[in-house]
Amino acid sequence: MSTSAALRRYLGDVVVLAKKDTLLELRARETVPAMLLFVLGALVVFHFAVPADLSDETQRVVSFGLLWVAIIFTAILGLTRAFVAEREQRLIDALVLAPCDRSAIWLAKTLAVMAFLLLAELIALPAFALFFHAVDGRTIGAVLLANIGIAAVGTVLSAVSAASRTRELLLPLLLIPLAIPIVVGGVGASVADEPIRFLGFLVLYDAVFAIISWSAFEYVVTE
Repeated sequence: MSTSAALRRYLGDVVVLAKKDTLLELRARETVPAMLLFVLGALVVFHFAVPADLSDETQRVVSFGLLWVAIIFTAILGLTRAFVAEREQRLIDALVLAPCDRSAIWLAKTLAVMAFLLLAELIALPAFALFFHAVDGRTIGAVLLANIGIAAVGTVLSAVSAASRTRELLLPLLLIPLAIPIVVGGVGASVADEPIRFLGFLVLYDAVFAIISWSAFEYVVTE
């Protein structure tokens, strides 16, 4: 098989698997509504929790920090259920035995998680602008870059924790330390005078961890 034919087959497998995840969510309507309600609730709580007597600059830094905390925990909520259907219905065994590259499973699931997270952020960012500060292009760019890293790393860790009875506890313990650079880069891109350094940092994070996740997923899913 030629390289181009193999690539077309690989991308075709990714599209089919991503479509499967999307259709499952559209039918179940469990993950996305929960993510939307959580991020809105978190922003409302944060709005009343931030003291009103802070200086404008301090309040700006604090509010953007809270935005990124809300995004990370919303992503964790979605990732917790990323492989639940496959594990509960033993579909993961069929996926592993299917005649496709196992990294295609990771890529399809990553794309689905990114789509769900983007839907939550389409509500979260306007709500943040309403409660706190206006959102500019650099914050939106940082959010889009962060989605890649969160989904890439989170998909692998979700596959690891899905087999555990304590997956709701295990996934946050594994993901939060790895998400700290994303929060640092996201807050820096939102409030720094020179955001390009932090946006570049997020690009580097995405590239490194996407490669690691892509290469490690086959070993994770077969265990």
